[in-house]
Amino acid sequence: MRASVSHRLSQSLRVRRVPGQQQQRFASSTPGGGFNSAEAQKKAQDALVATQKRLGEAVEVGKKVLGPYGEKAASMLGSYRQPLTYNWSVAREFLKQVYVAERLQPPASTSAITNAYSALWSRARNPAYWRELVRSGEWAKVGVYAVEAYGIFKIGEIIGRRSLVGYKVE
Repeated sequence: MRASVSHRLSQSLRVRRVPGQQQQRFASSTPGGGFNSAEAQKKAQDALVATQKRLGEAVEVGKKVLGPYGEKAASMLGSYRQPLTYNWSVAREFLKQVYVAERLQPPASTSAITNAYSALWSRARNPAYWRELVRSGEWAKVGVYAVEAYGIFKIGEIIGRRSLVGYKVE
């Protein structure tokens, strides 16, 4: 009995193709369609050059502002300078794409920020809100958000300490 049920389930979940219908292809998978690798390489190279230039300028400003300590910090990068600039460039371009795709924007005014936090605070202080949360089953979702926030806080502490456990006491 069990084998026949799983067989029927797998048959119902199988993708069925209509005879004579061509499979849908996306621009990234069509041969030569929609993607120009030479153009993408040129854009990546231009971004790398621009980032290296800006990082070089930032290092020079750092040397001037920090004096000998700035020179020491710049020399500590050594051979890691180029990979760091490349990775920084890639991360920046990726974040730009996310920013545009998600239609993100900073708050227009400080009143928007204060309104958001005051609404959160008023909900947290209201016992009726917590009762409704438990009744509707949304408490699990709020719990997951709380655990995520706590985890991000702990990761920040680990990064700040530069150690997984404890502080270096000398």
